[in-house]
Amino acid sequence: MGSIDEIYTAFNNIPWFSGLKEDHLKEIAKISHLRHFKSGERFFQEGDKQDYIYVLTDGRVALDMFVPHRGKLRFSTIEEWDVFGWSSVTPGIHQRTAGAVAVLDGTVLATDAEKLRQLCEKDHDLGYLVMRRLAGVVASRLMETRLQLLDMFGEPTENKNDQ
Repeated sequence: MGSIDEIYTAFNNIPWFSGLKEDHLKEIAKISHLRHFKSGERFFQEGDKQDYIYVLTDGRVALDMFVPHRGKLRFSTIEEWDVFGWSSVTPGIHQRTAGAVAVLDGTVLATDAEKLRQLCEKDHDLGYLVMRRLAGVVASRLMETRLQLLDMFGEPTENKNDQ
């Protein structure tokens, strides 16, 4: 699980937490823990209750979802320092919209999403910083999704000229 000192040290290495005030980091450290995992271990599945937001400190994690008639499909791979499970911090979403499974052994920093939301409500300066950073994660995932859709459904330009 990791001691508060280990968690606090991890914060100093994670770009997502850079620039946060010392007291904010201490408050978040109290509601976080380090979790070691093995390849093949599942963090969560679609439909599971939202509970933690994760930052990958080492290893690799795949995000997947069930597609009718095709089964579970991987749509993203999480690399070191990436955030996943971010929707657990957003209001109104109560179930996971995707699954996450370890591809390589590693470690995550897991933060209790409900308690983080409460901290953000109590301290609007912290809330602004967290939501601004989450907006960056969401924008990045949206761009990734757009590129995947273009790759899947886009028509090569040479085909258009042949018509």
